[in-house]
Amino acid sequence: MSKKRGLSLEEKREKMLQIFYESQDFFLLKELEKSGPKKGVITQSVKDVVQSLVDDDLVSKDKIGTSVYFWSLPSCAGNQLRNVQRKLESDLQSSKKRFKELVDQCNELKKGREESDERVEALAELKAIELKYNELKEELKQYADNDPAAFEAMSLVLVLP
Repeated sequence: MSKKRGLSLEEKREKMLQIFYESQDFFLLKELEKSGPKKGVITQSVKDVVQSLVDDDLVSKDKIGTSVYFWSLPSCAGNQLRNVQRKLESDLQSSKKRFKELVDQCNELKKGREESDERVEALAELKAIELKYNELKEELKQYADNDPAAFEAMSLVLVLP
């Protein structure tokens, strides 16, 4: 004997969408709670499933008076998918344009940076200067304790309180 496994959230969503698409009608929540078990969705989860469909814009919801009506038509889903497709195509075109601009900018920056003996020598000289600068900076740190300005600032701090 195997235990009966319940439907996953995605399966429940599909079953509830089938109810809307097959009837192409408007429903109250109570009606959906009655129709849900016929499709295999337990009554307690119908409200949550329908709300998740509303949140994803697959089902429309409107309050008329004191009643809340739910509906979804296959054509609405098709229109929504077409709108998403248009937006994604627009994003793709703008990304392609930006990519082309960046490639052009990269190629423009590479001009004048071709490998040559003069460039190699200049880079080596730059590296040597940077090393010398770092050495001098380290040496300066060693003498920072004997800096008259730092000594005076420390003595002012000690005298002020």
